[in-house]
Amino acid sequence: MGRSVSYPTGSVVAFRLLDDGEDEDVDWAYECLVDEIIDTAKAAFPSFLRFDGWRGREDRILLRNAYADCGISTWCGLAAIWLAERDDARYWEADVYNPRTARARHWLGQVSGRFLDLFGELRMIGRFSNGEAIFERERPCN
Repeated sequence: MGRSVSYPTGSVVAFRLLDDGEDEDVDWAYECLVDEIIDTAKAAFPSFLRFDGWRGREDRILLRNAYADCGISTWCGLAAIWLAERDDARYWEADVYNPRTARARHWLGQVSGRFLDLFGELRMIGRFSNGEAIFERERPCN
């Protein structure tokens, strides 16, 4: 069975290619993209702070605020830049005393359009029955 890039369930996801078909160093391209995500997201959404963590084995958290994680996942040259409601023990413990889930979902709804505009280059248009995804460019290449 085939597969595609991972991202947290229920997240807002923007897709990009890590390379543009040239003989580029993919590790260098990845690190440049990580730096771009951190700088751009912190400028657009000032509540984010740098965070170094993981959701599972494939989804790297780069930034976090009171409500959401922002991160990156990659697979075979495709990057998923995602924004998802936090899902860690400290978040859920705080939620017991001061419910955050509704506010988190409201915040995600408010920022999702801007997030996709900032980071999206590809749009997923479907999946094959084996799990592989099909994409198209959001905007023409320069």
